[in-house]
Amino acid sequence: MSWGTTRVLGNRDAGRYLVAVLVSGFGTAAMLLAAGIWVKDLTGSSSLAGLVTLGIWGPTLVGPLIGVLADRFRRRPLLIVLHVAMAALLPVLLLVDSAARIWLIFAVMAAYGVSFVLIDSAEAALVPRVVPGELLGDFNGLRMTVSEGMKLLAPLVGAGLFAAYGGHIVVLLDTATFALAALVLASLRVRDDPPPPPEPWGRQLADGLGHLRRHGPLRHLIVCAGATLLLIGIDGAVAYAVVDAGLHRPPEFNGVLGTVQGVGSLVGGLAAGALLRRLGERRVTAAAIALLAAGLALRAAPALAPVAAGSLAIGVGAPLVLITVWTAVQRETPDALVGRVSAAVNTLTFGPGTLAVLAGASLLVLVDHRVILLVSAVGAVALAGWALRGGDHRGEPADRPPADPAPSGRPGPQPTGPATTGSTPTTAAIVGSPGCAGHGS
Repeated sequence: MSWGTTRVLGNRDAGRYLVAVLVSGFGTAAMLLAAGIWVKDLTGSSSLAGLVTLGIWGPTLVGPLIGVLADRFRRRPLLIVLHVAMAALLPVLLLVDSAARIWLIFAVMAAYGVSFVLIDSAEAALVPRVVPGELLGDFNGLRMTVSEGMKLLAPLVGAGLFAAYGGHIVVLLDTATFALAALVLASLRVRDDPPPPPEPWGRQLADGLGHLRRHGPLRHLIVCAGATLLLIGIDGAVAYAVVDAGLHRPPEFNGVLGTVQGVGSLVGGLAAGALLRRLGERRVTAAAIALLAAGLALRAAPALAPVAAGSLAIGVGAPLVLITVWTAVQRETPDALVGRVSAAVNTLTFGPGTLAVLAGASLLVLVDHRVILLVSAVGAVALAGWALRGGDHRGEPADRPPADPAPSGRPGPQPTGPATTGSTPTTAAIVGSPGCAGHGS
């Protein structure tokens, strides 16, 4: 266990926050899988079942507009209210008993999606108040590890509960985890300053986007992350062809490869903090994208061993790129802007991946999946080289170990951002998204 991981786990509030991630992430992962199965079971339509995902992730595309709200309230109370509100809303799904009422599932999932954006944005600002600045990378890595760990177990539990007892029991499980997460968040001892007086909505949105436009190194990382998820989206679009045409196995074998990729995500999450301290943002991003390039090329092979190795490499590399971006946003964004900035970053990073899934599926009709993967691998190599040329990134490794973290409940040393002093933070149908207490995961 690394120095940073030990420090994070020894911090009272950081530990409690991770417990909330663990508990609520379990309920969320189970519910999101069960919702699609539920629609499929009631209607027999795979298309309608697929639209459940659109309802959940659609609000991310207008994330900057929603994220403005997170900068108008105290973040810890907002997180608590959001979790309580979802715990109160989910029982509406207990009314679903036939295909005529599946619209309730879509309505609640859309509310889920909006809550994801707000939770991500509020968490983005609260986490640096809980975790000292030099440990943000370690915390984000642990958070990713916990979230990915839940994705390995919870879907199996959700599917099993649905098969045995139906969708209502999964609804009750998710309701309980939202409520428990709210209680854990309420126990945090953290300084949560009141927000400044609200400005007009358009002005707030322009200020957030303007911060990204002015901050060259941060903008460079965001472009790298968006391009990375675009390549991962293409890989996801050809996943069934890899299993079918490449390995000559049934579609269910994607679950095995998904587990292998999940194991890689656990490794990447645990290593993130130490790597960021030692190598800095540019080199971690470049190395992670190089892993992605190797993974894409290996998945073009017609044999199990290289395809499994490629899935593992992608699993390690993708979270490292995301954790680097989240940590940079936390460190480099003034507190008053972080909600809308993190929402915009989510849109800019996950949006290309969502569109790439559609593009990849269309290309697959015309081009062999191996060609698509190899061309994507070449693109990833070029992207890795460009990632090293991102200018003077903040957060490059220091010459000596960082100081001890501040006492629990107080912010640690905060790096100076491009315009002000302060710090302030954010996976997903593609690889996973941040989400407070795991509910955005």
